[in-house]
Amino acid sequence: VQLVESGGGLVQAGGSLTLSCATSGSIFSRDDMAWYRQAPGKQRELVAGITSGMSTNYADSVKGRFTISRDNVKDTVYLRMNKLKPEDTAAYYCNLREDMGVQFGVFDYWGQGTQVTVSA
Repeated sequence: VQLVESGGGLVQAGGSLTLSCATSGSIFSRDDMAWYRQAPGKQRELVAGITSGMSTNYADSVKGRFTISRDNVKDTVYLRMNKLKPEDTAAYYCNLREDMGVQFGVFDYWGQGTQVTVSA
């Protein structure tokens, strides 16, 4: 399983970015997907998740500003980030959770990360 993120960059506060995570090697439509982020000196935290059934959840800090979505034809998950704040600055990581059933368990895969920097 491979995950390749793109779309990070430098943006001014109040601006927008869209992150993409292209996947391969799994049955994407069956996988739960998520975006995490990690700022320097801090633990990695969940930003947003979307299940195979299209249910979504968000960290309180991004609710109303970020939107996670997925395209099961392109095997890609997106994170649209609006009204960005300096505190959103972090490396953003795509996560794929593959449930192989009771016998084989659950596997987590990660992308290499993409940097988002928001200037004040």
